[in-house]
Amino acid sequence: MEQQEPAVSQFKSKSGFARIFSALFYSIDGFKAAWKNEHAFRQELLLVVTGAVIALFLPVSAFEKLMMIAVLVLILVVELINSAIEAVVDRVSLERNPLSKNAKDFGSAAVLLTLLIALATWGVVLFNRFYY
Repeated sequence: MEQQEPAVSQFKSKSGFARIFSALFYSIDGFKAAWKNEHAFRQELLLVVTGAVIALFLPVSAFEKLMMIAVLVLILVVELINSAIEAVVDRVSLERNPLSKNAKDFGSAAVLLTLLIALATWGVVLFNRFYY
């Protein structure tokens, strides 16, 4: 029996520097689409920018500032992944299905957990700085 070559998408990207250059523009397109189409992304971006500015001015160590900002950026990362999951589910079918609901709910739960991690991180840093 002859072995078949694995299927490769016609959209598979280039290699080397051309791939990196293309990936940069795909990422920019992703940010633009998220800003335009995802209300939660816009809200969370406002939270991240505000939080990052506050973190930079707090009297905490550079490492604590980094962690406080990093957990906020992580919210955006998980929100983008959640939005991608939702887009794929909707692309497959707009019909109500328990598996589609699970996929979307799992993504939403991941965002919630990330928000809780950020809240806990900020809480610990601020508690240690101002109340300990």
